[in-house]
Amino acid sequence: MAAKDRISKAGEAARAAQRNRYLQRLVEDEELRATLMTAYGAARNAYGRMSNGKPATRALFEDRKLQRELREAAIALRDASSALREPQKRRRRGGIGRTLLLLVVAGLLAIALSEGLRSKVLDLLFGAEEEFDYSSPASPPQPAPASPSAA
Repeated sequence: MAAKDRISKAGEAARAAQRNRYLQRLVEDEELRATLMTAYGAARNAYGRMSNGKPATRALFEDRKLQRELREAAIALRDASSALREPQKRRRRGGIGRTLLLLVVAGLLAIALSEGLRSKVLDLLFGAEEEFDYSSPASPPQPAPASPSAA
């Protein structure tokens, strides 16, 4: 019977862990895990430096490496706690603004690279071009002969 009670308690604990939002964030968020590992490593190093035989107060006030490790651990723990408190950021890949920008850039490229499309757009904007044929006269006009009376 004791084994069944242990199994049922373990099952309940597992279900409670699945419902816990902090544990879910810890499993899903790699950045949070990295921050916690940094805090753990710095705290462990600081503890090792404090327990080297010197009095704790002397180590805290004189050991610069210990102070740096404690500061690093505190910063990492602060970052991890703020990350746990704020809701997980959903990564959006853009939205309607990014889609519109992409369409505008694609349209401008298409107009710039396609002569047929460019002429259609210009015709829509400014009206159709009037095409006409210009033909120059076959021979330049002859100046009128000078009259004898003008001389």
